[in-house]
Amino acid sequence: MAALARPERDTGLEARLRLGEPWVTIVWNDPVNLMSYVTYVFESYFVYPAREAERLMLLVHTEGKAGVATGTREEMERHVEAMHGFGLWATLTKADS
Repeated sequence: MAALARPERDTGLEARLRLGEPWVTIVWNDPVNLMSYVTYVFESYFVYPAREAERLMLLVHTEGKAGVATGTREEMERHVEAMHGFGLWATLTKADS
């Protein structure tokens, strides 16, 4: 009896599934929250140093958005939910390769 050939495995897909494709949490500028409050959220939730939190806040303010965290989709979904809990506008997207 002849043995059945095993299909080749897509190791690239397996690696992506194992590591998780990178996703980004994006915080958007809004007309409601003060810049000092956005800085506070970045410092308290993401534990960014004051200088980095302020840099990200200024990106949000001047560019309209800033990527504030990168990781697995599930992690970024938690961050987006947390940002909503703080009253900030946030979304997630796949990171550029």
